[in-house]
Amino acid sequence: MKRFQFPVFSSQRKQNRSLRRWFKFNAVGGVGIVVQLAALAVLRSWLKLDYLVATGLAVEIAVIHNFLWHERFTWADRPVRRPMQSLVRLAKFNASNGAISMVGNLGLMRLLVGEVKLNYVVANLIAIVVCSLVNFLLSDRFVFDAGANSAAPST
Repeated sequence: MKRFQFPVFSSQRKQNRSLRRWFKFNAVGGVGIVVQLAALAVLRSWLKLDYLVATGLAVEIAVIHNFLWHERFTWADRPVRRPMQSLVRLAKFNASNGAISMVGNLGLMRLLVGEVKLNYVVANLIAIVVCSLVNFLLSDRFVFDAGANSAAPST
């Protein structure tokens, strides 16, 4: 028998859960920023790659890092039933968060470094912050959608 829950308390629980998830998302993102900046520094300073090529590679490294942590930490309460679902999630994460991060980072880097002449590390931090809210919403509603996993066949 299902327990009756007052709508106000149910709504409050959802808000608390969303807030906790937002903090987890940002914690993973914070580590991802370090990963991205470290990769950018290595690719740009040590390997002397063009700043746009280095940015693109650094973003992809951070996207993969973040996906792995989001699946196991941020959205751990929405597990996959089969390994193939994890690959589908990775593709969705790359197509959504990865695309937003890539286009946003490259576009803003081109503007902020190429035109405004800002330092590439400062410009990259600005680009990361700008893309984060859209990425959270896409992750929560599209990549790690709770309904998609519960409806998935268990074959």
